[in-house]
Amino acid sequence: MRSLVLIGHGSHHHGDSASAVQQAAERLRGPVGTAPGRVQNCFDEVLEGYWQQEPGLRQVLRTVASSNVTVIPLFLAESYLTETVLPRELGLGHQGPVPPGGVARVLGGRRVRYTRPLGVHPGMADVIAARATEALPTGTDPGGVTLLLLTARPGTGTPEAHARALSERGLFADVKVVTLTEPGATEAGLSEWRAHLAAQVGTEAAVLVPFFAHAGGGWQAQLAQALAGPGLPRLHVSGPVGTHPGVADVLLQLAGEGGQEERGDVDQPHAEAWAALRELAERGGRLGEVLLTPHGGLFELRHMLDEGRAAADLRTFVSPEGLRDFTDRDEAGRHRPVRTWRTLPRGWRAVLGPADLRLGLHLLYPAVVEESYAHAHHNLHCTPWASTARRQTGALAKVQRATPDQVDTVAAQVCAPCLRTRLWAGEVLGQTFFSGVPGGLPCAEACSVLLAAVRDEVGAGTA
Repeated sequence: MRSLVLIGHGSHHHGDSASAVQQAAERLRGPVGTAPGRVQNCFDEVLEGYWQQEPGLRQVLRTVASSNVTVIPLFLAESYLTETVLPRELGLGHQGPVPPGGVARVLGGRRVRYTRPLGVHPGMADVIAARATEALPTGTDPGGVTLLLLTARPGTGTPEAHARALSERGLFADVKVVTLTEPGATEAGLSEWRAHLAAQVGTEAAVLVPFFAHAGGGWQAQLAQALAGPGLPRLHVSGPVGTHPGVADVLLQLAGEGGQEERGDVDQPHAEAWAALRELAERGGRLGEVLLTPHGGLFELRHMLDEGRAAADLRTFVSPEGLRDFTDRDEAGRHRPVRTWRTLPRGWRAVLGPADLRLGLHLLYPAVVEESYAHAHHNLHCTPWASTARRQTGALAKVQRATPDQVDTVAAQVCAPCLRTRLWAGEVLGQTFFSGVPGGLPCAEACSVLLAAVRDEVGAGTA
């Protein structure tokens, strides 16, 4: 087997920040490689992990089924986050620039290769060109159009490299990098930004391509405000490059450049955990707030409080991704960065085949099966708060100054709605859902939501 893990930033507040990773993962799970010129997908599974939501970076490697794992950060530039924070949280023991072939480590019997971020790959120039041509009206000759590559992070060198590559191809009349900056609240500030943009255009028409990973973060509203008004005739705006379908091919090219083509073995502890889960599902049972029921060779998942409701009264999903998208928000429409919070919405059912059951539960309750099985067999490594806090850097380094009372106060709020038992804080979990206790779910380490909340508490106390 071979496993591919895509890493995104994620967010505690906005689910759309994960859209680029989710879309790329879904495309790679499909029939990639059937069209002429496309790269063949040689991975048996494609999973997702995030810095600021679940599945977290400390969880995701527990969820892979293979001993051969490739990890790709779906970021558009090299940064402190991709070179230091992500490798550290993945347990790779690496810090600094990632070489072209990636960084390989053996972790818990798995060979894990961590690559450079998606955005630096030369293949992204093709994605930029595709975004630009798709945004132009049918029949437009791109040879008479200026391509403006929009970035919010000047100076990384990555957009400039892609602009040079596209200029050398000669497909567009000109290619320039422009920066999305705060134009100011006044019309004078907006006019100045528009005038600067217009000065970059030496042709009748131009196309603006946002070199962003996804459509969130508020940049769309900022861009719409900046572009409104006179001064920019015939300017076409494309979608962000990170959500273009062509990203899937670039990811496979990047994954194939590290010389890790040999296949790995099935990870035995992982296989044992899911075999135990399959036995539970075949006889029917509960996992957290979810009721598992065998259903004529398939498996039905639904909220436990919807037990007995007619199927016609529930929204039915037949794909793991559809289930994930629906349960990403609670019944009030709020994003659920921690999937084991007791905020799972009601009114749905998922009917999944055996092959999709694992992915469906992984997207619904990340790492819960693997960690619960390991805990039940006394094989789950837990990280105390002090160790988690000590390794934090940057803005999160503040958590090292938190007192035990501050941590307890914040945890009482953040962890109260969570089904998990805080083993990292010394709480005791005697049984898991495998032994018939639906809410018996372990928490091996403080999550990123708690870390951010403790950071804010420390910051408020020192203001």
